[in-house]
Amino acid sequence: MIPYGRQEVTQEDIDSVVSVLQSDFLTQGPTIPKFENGVANYCRVKHGVATNSATSSLHVACLALGLGEGDWLWTTPIAFVASANCGLYCGAKVDFVDIDPPTFNMCPIALGHKLQEAEKTGRLPKIVVPVHMCGQSCDMESIHKLSKQYGFKIIEDASHAIGGKYEKEPVGNCAFSDIAVFSFHPVKIMTTGEGGMAMTNSTELADTMQLLRSHGVTRDASKMIGDSDGGWYYQQVALGFNYRMTDIQAALGVSQLERVDANVIRRHEIARKYDEALLDTSITRQQQRQDTYSAYHLYVINFEVGITTQERSRIYTSMRELGIGVNLHYIPIHTQPYFKALGFREGDFPNAEQYYNRALTLPLYPNLTPPNQAICIESLLQVSNI
Repeated sequence: MIPYGRQEVTQEDIDSVVSVLQSDFLTQGPTIPKFENGVANYCRVKHGVATNSATSSLHVACLALGLGEGDWLWTTPIAFVASANCGLYCGAKVDFVDIDPPTFNMCPIALGHKLQEAEKTGRLPKIVVPVHMCGQSCDMESIHKLSKQYGFKIIEDASHAIGGKYEKEPVGNCAFSDIAVFSFHPVKIMTTGEGGMAMTNSTELADTMQLLRSHGVTRDASKMIGDSDGGWYYQQVALGFNYRMTDIQAALGVSQLERVDANVIRRHEIARKYDEALLDTSITRQQQRQDTYSAYHLYVINFEVGITTQERSRIYTSMRELGIGVNLHYIPIHTQPYFKALGFREGDFPNAEQYYNRALTLPLYPNLTPPNQAICIESLLQVSNI
């Protein structure tokens, strides 16, 4: 089976992990700050806070920005459920903003209209979470302008997008956001096995997220209430979580970070071959904005308008029977049973639903060989009858 995504682990990666396994620190040692500093320098941002998953990073990011009961978090329906769940974890309410069909990303125009209406009813969001779908940045400058007008904070869900650029600057530099979050799941641009990192230019936010990722416990006397009892002493000063990354994971990340640019270049080469093969067909691809440079975590196609769910299902099944591990990213969050129980209904976000009915994710990863990509293209053209 040719998978839709796959990690790449080299001997250098293995050697990096082994060096930690043979060291004195497996969990909270010197490799985590080395990794955090490496990613921060790569993104040209002041701080990186590593966690055990991007979901954990989203959660502590929301808490650091003060999200709580009575607040609203808005995100896009076309994302993994974690982009919305992070708000629910904080006791906040969640709503969605429909996508811009050509880019699959949150639509700034739809966001602006929704903010106008929310202002009238006193239901403005405290946090908006744009998701950089497939690795292409949202129109962050437009969203940032709206944040200044309506007073919300921004967390970029950049889980797909390390190695991407917006306005020629690295995604994750937080020029147009308070916090940006990366994922290091195995199928992402780079991996730590499982893991995530929250980026920010705010020392205060970084300190808060560091505290929350480790039980809310500090050994820093300046953050304690009262005097320290001695060098062994610690205090729990907040209700935190065990969201820590290990040195083992960070060692893999340090090594993988060195190949991010090369891997993104290779992803672009693969995407261009798909683009060329599908140029004269009825299949459409994610439109690439001129102010972005995608990390190409995913290559998602859309079949023509009017395709039935049965026909799309037939294409999906036929491809997998031919050994092509196509997938589908994503099922609109508001159509999930849990969110329907919160009051959402099909029809609430029509662009997202139309996208889902037409979408299919093709294999894309750096070590996808040209012969295997040719098989993917041939199989798609054959089973879709285009």
